[in-house]
Formats: sequence, C-alpha cells, structure tokens
Amino acid sequence: MRILIVSFLLLASPLWAEPIYQSELMFPIQGKHVHSSSIVECPNGDLRSCWFYGSGERSANDVVVQGSRLAKGTDKWEEPYILADTPDLPDCNPVLFIDEKGRLRLVWIAVLGRGWQHSLLRTKFSEDFQKKGPPVWNWQDVIILKPGEEFAQTVEEKLDELDLERGWAEYARPYEEMIADAAKDEIKRQTGWMTRINPTVLPSGRIVLGLYSDGFNVSLCALSDDGGETWHASGPLVGMGPIQPTICRKKDGTLVAWMRDSGDPPNRVIESTSSDEGETWSLAVDTDIPNPGSSLCSLVLDSGEWVLIHNDTEQGRRSLSCKLSEDEGKTWKWERHLEVHPKNSFAYPNMIQSKDGLIHVSYSYKEEGKGAAIKHVAINKEWIKVGD
Repeated sequence: MRILIVSFLLLASPLWAEPIYQSELMFPIQGKHVHSSSIVECPNGDLRSCWFYGSGERSANDVVVQGSRLAKGTDKWEEPYILADTPDLPDCNPVLFIDEKGRLRLVWIAVLGRGWQHSLLRTKFSEDFQKKGPPVWNWQDVIILKPGEEFAQTVEEKLDELDLERGWAEYARPYEEMIADAAKDEIKRQTGWMTRINPTVLPSGRIVLGLYSDGFNVSLCALSDDGGETWHASGPLVGMGPIQPTICRKKDGTLVAWMRDSGDPPNRVIESTSSDEGETWSLAVDTDIPNPGSSLCSLVLDSGEWVLIHNDTEQGRRSLSCKLSEDEGKTWKWERHLEVHPKNSFAYPNMIQSKDGLIHVSYSYKEEGKGAAIKHVAINKEWIKVGD
C-alpha cells in the first residue's frame, strides 16, 4: 500500500514548503515475529532496512536478521533476504549505518543461552551493496567491550545518587546492591550489551553507538574513533532502568541520550547527558515525556530542529507520536501522530534524514488477529507542523 498526500512537484522546492507523507509496508502482513528495524540511506540514494524475523525472540533459534532494499526512484521494496544468521542461535536487534569509508556496516546480537544478558555483539561490513539483492559481505567479527573497574564504581555511585526508597527483607537484597555486585564481575561487564538505535557520528568523526544491558538494566556507548575498526566502552548510563539510548548532539557539543523506561512508575522517557563526546554520562533521570517501556528514536535535522518519535502513553504501544522541537528538545512545539489504533501495535521506530531532506522512519507494525510487518514512512517537518 502507498499513500501520496502531495505530488512530487514539491521535490523542486528545497524549502519543502508543503507537507509530505508517503507510506508502505516493506512486505505483506505475515504470521512470524518481525521487530526492531533499522534504516539507512546508501551513497547512491537507495534505502536499505533490516529487522529480525522468526518464531519468537531470544528463545527461538530460527530467528535471523532479514533485510530489504528500496532502489532510488522506485516505490516497492525488494523481497526480503537474510543478512545475518548465526547457526542455531537467535539473531536480533540489527543496526545499519554507512562508515567513513562509504561501507555498509551491520551490528547486531547473537543471543547465547536464551538470555538477553548473554548476548554477543557481532558486526560485519560490505563494500558491494549498491545493487539488487543482499550485500556481499567482506568481513565479519565480534565486538568485545571491556568496561573496567571504573564501570563498577560509577554504577555504585550513581545508584547511591538515586536515593532509592524500597522495601527491605533479610532474604531479599536491595536491587541496587545486586546490580553493584554484578558490576564487579568482569565477565558480566563484557557480555550482554545490545544494539537498538543507529549510531550518532560527531564532527570529530567519533561514532557513538548506544548500547544497553537487560542484565544490568543500564546503558553505555560503544565509541569508535577509526570509523568502526575498533571500539571502546563509555562509562555507564545509570538510573531506574534506562535502556535503548537514542542520542542527539546539541550545538554546544553536549550529547543528550533519551532512553526507554524499564523501571518503576512513573513511566517516563529517561534522559542523560555527556559533555565529553560520550565518555561519561550524568545520572539518568525522568523527563515529563510518557513512555510505556518501549523504544524511542530521536534525530537532529539539517535545519537544526529535533525530531522525536515514541509511544506517547504510559501503557501500550497503540499510539506512535512524532514531535518536533526548535529548541534542542527543551520543548516540543509541534506533534502529529504516525499511528493511533485501539487494538493494533506500533513500536520501535528508527529514523534517518535522507539527502533530499525527507525524514524516513521504519517501525514494527502489527495488526491484531492478522500478523506483523515492518512499515516505512517518509515525511517532512512541514507534515509534522500541520498537527493531527
């Protein structure tokens, strides 16, 4: 299905003065589980997307990373194909991006022992990907991050800052004590880090790839200063369940990470900031933006305005909101919904801005009683400003 609200005559205007909205499913509604997509623009203007597909998630060994391509100038995505398949293990949460050498990179996780906390971070790149069909992969490896003892120290200090008020019993250790102890375990620190949102590339060339751990219920960033060849771990982003960070850079260089709330009520988007290019992060605290325990995505437009796409409720994924800010996320002056339905589910948005100025969004799309797919929507900021 495809909806064109305005004609492509608008492409002649660099100001994008009129609203634009286009949408289609990347493949027909089907019965398997499809989730956690990523989208990227290739140097030649093609779009590529990926997601994981199979009988379930971490416990289903038939789960693979699938992908598709929308060739520039066309309106139909190619038949899905496999991008990654670790034999007899689930492959999940893929992320695509173009590195400084113009190569297509895929980062994803293979889940060991059917537990998110045992996930193995994997990566590969392709120099031959701007044609029909799956990329031809040149190289593949694992990314092993080694947070040091300072990780454990920071986790403990930040948990103390939270000043948690919780019940206590002789047989039930406080949450913060268990997490602090786990952070001292070198093996636990090095495993279980998972991808979700496309990386942010800084003016210095540093790649900041947000990661999270369901074992620790905290996040950190994988940082690369050589185009993705090598990586090191940032300090942790600690709070009450801040996971799946999406990161924007302010004009003054401050990085802002917004995260899903996997902690206690109130259910809110959680925020942390960094003033040293992602090396260390402030205590992650609640904002006033609702979050039902679902991933969100943010983006800095070429115009300097910021876009935020998220489920704008405290419970459920039946409403997907698109917000626009002109003051770097302090306020969200404009809002328009991509989806609202009493029974269907819309979740895990991923977002880029293409060279022609359009905002491309991919997200999990599920119709109750029918099945699921990945949806692609292309909009501009003027469409958001119209409002619902």
